[in-house]
Amino acid sequence: MKHHHGSLEVITGSMFSGKTDELIRRLRRALIARQKVQVFKPIIDDRYTIEKVTSHNGNVYEAQPIESASDILKYLDEDTTVVAVDEAQFLDPEITTIVHQLAEKGLRVILAGLDMDFRGEPFGPMPQLMAQAEKVDKLQAICIVCGEPAYCTQRLVNGQPAHYNDPIVIVGADELYEARCRKCHQVPRD
Repeated sequence: MKHHHGSLEVITGSMFSGKTDELIRRLRRALIARQKVQVFKPIIDDRYTIEKVTSHNGNVYEAQPIESASDILKYLDEDTTVVAVDEAQFLDPEITTIVHQLAEKGLRVILAGLDMDFRGEPFGPMPQLMAQAEKVDKLQAICIVCGEPAYCTQRLVNGQPAHYNDPIVIVGADELYEARCRKCHQVPRD
């Protein structure tokens, strides 16, 4: 089934907020609607398995690993009507142009990714993708320290908050990261 109009949806928030679960939920609904779905993920995300999108809760969906945003066009099937990308923050800036082109061609594009890095700063192409989108859902996790709603991703190094100057991209899960609220999020600068 074709869509009448293309669109861009962004699912964002901190780690452990349910972004990938929500992405998979939308994909399953698209399949029920008999839409042709293709899922892509950056090859850098090798936490679980390279050819699947996997949530921290264990939900999985088959995915095509890609090295750059342009690979989406290389692997895109002609009859696809829904394109999904998980961990979009890891892709190069060209993703903003490509998803715009896909939506202009009438495809529904769904992206999931972190809006901020561990320092609390905008992450990769996500700010522009959110600005381009017709729909943005920002999910929250639960702060591991105080139990309040969390919107930050806390990186840990040997159990302590990562320093501001530490590398931005280190792929990991609960052994390296925690969800934190504004008050409990720490990024030492000295």
